[in-house]
Amino acid sequence: MSNNNPTRVVTGEARLSYVNLLSPRARHDGGEERYSVTLLIPKTDINTKQRLDAAIEAAKLQGKEKKWNGVVPPMVAIPIYDGDGVKPSDGLPFGAECKGHWVLSASSKVDQPPKIVDINLNPIVDPTEVYSGMYGRVAVNFAPYAAQGKKGIGCYLSTNVQKTRDGEPLGAAAPAATDDFGGAPQPSPSYGQQQNYGQPQQGAQFQQPQPGQYQTPQPGYAAQQQQQGQMQQPGQVQQQFDPITGHPIGGVYGQ
Repeated sequence: MSNNNPTRVVTGEARLSYVNLLSPRARHDGGEERYSVTLLIPKTDINTKQRLDAAIEAAKLQGKEKKWNGVVPPMVAIPIYDGDGVKPSDGLPFGAECKGHWVLSASSKVDQPPKIVDINLNPIVDPTEVYSGMYGRVAVNFAPYAAQGKKGIGCYLSTNVQKTRDGEPLGAAAPAATDDFGGAPQPSPSYGQQQNYGQPQQGAQFQQPQPGQYQTPQPGYAAQQQQQGQMQQPGQVQQQFDPITGHPIGGVYGQ
C-alpha cells in the first residue's frame, strides 16, 4: 500500500496502552476531549522506528516553512520516548510494560473518531474487544506546532486502528470478592437486637433522676451511626497515569 504523505506512518504491531479509542476523554485540567492511545513499539521493530524518525524529520521541514519562521529550533520536542528511560512529566522511570519499547502517544479531536477493525478488517463493535494491553497497528500522522512558547512535533491518530491480537490487560485488576467482603459470613444479631438506638431495653425500669443529680445522656442513633462511619474506611482504587503526560486517566477499557 502506497503512502504519499511523508508525515504519515502505519506502525508495525505494537502494544496499546491507555486506550481511549471508543469515546473521547478530557484531561483532568479541563482541556478538550480527545481520542487517544499510547503505543509501546518493540525496539526490535527497527523498520517502524526508522519510518517514524523519517516522518518526524518531514514534519520538522513543514514546521520550518509554516510554523517556525523559516528556522528549525536547535531543540525540537518530539513525541517518542525511550521506555527504558524516565518520563518527561515527572522524571520517574516508565512502567515495567514500557521496558524494551519506544513509547509514543497519539490523539485526535472529538470530531475525528478512529475507525477500529480486527485482523480481517471487519469493524469491531464489541467495546470489550478494545482495551489497554491488546496488540494492534495504528496509523499516525506527525505535524509541527508552536504554542505557549514551545516548538515541537505532535503525533495524531490518522483514522485507522487495527487490532491484531489479544494481550494481557493493563491497568488495575478488579479485586476478588474475598478482598472486598472477607471469608465466610459472620453471624449477626437479629434486627431487633442489633441496635437499641438509645432506648431502654425491654423490661428495664426508667429511673427518674433525683433533684440535683445529673444523668449522663446515652448516645442515640445519630451518634452511633457517626461512630460506625469513623470505623469504616473506603477502599482504595489504584489510579492510572499516562506515561507521557503524567495526568490521571481512566481504566482498562477505552470507554
